[in-house]
Amino acid sequence: MKELTQQEQQFLQQSIRVVPNFPKEGIIFRDITTLLNDKNALSFLLNHLSERYQNKELDFIVGTESRGFIFAAMLCAKLDLPFVPIRKPNKLPSSTFSCEYELEYGIDKVEIHQDAFKNILNAKILLIDDLIATGGTALASLELIKKAGGQCIESCFLINLQDLGGVEKLQKHCSVYSVLNF
Repeated sequence: MKELTQQEQQFLQQSIRVVPNFPKEGIIFRDITTLLNDKNALSFLLNHLSERYQNKELDFIVGTESRGFIFAAMLCAKLDLPFVPIRKPNKLPSSTFSCEYELEYGIDKVEIHQDAFKNILNAKILLIDDLIATGGTALASLELIKKAGGQCIESCFLINLQDLGGVEKLQKHCSVYSVLNF
């Protein structure tokens, strides 16, 4: 599968706004809204991801709330695949599976519809989110995919915050692709 060249990575990196000290002192925030607002960068990214996943024989693409929805839904449209959301608690209207995970200061939870994969046993799934940091949300999402009967073929992230170790934790469970590493 094609990997981005250094020049292509720099092109995408330049479309992402860097905001120091947000949401609190000492944090360097990567704002993807500027990439979403740049038609050339967004089109390039979607073409790259489409090329990467077009021959993977996927059944579904799962996006994690909320920014993962954006990339997952757009890629679903390009690849003619169904989209499945993983959401925060009490946002899905039917029976769900849930999974709790640890945050830096507390516990959170995500959910998926029990029938998300239309009863396809071992459905081949691509999990997408905008960013991986410590990996808590991604690991919980993998657990939900399993509970719903799916098999995660790969997890894809636009941004990997390398110093926080999320990719290393996730690689124990599935293949991981990060478009950009910071």
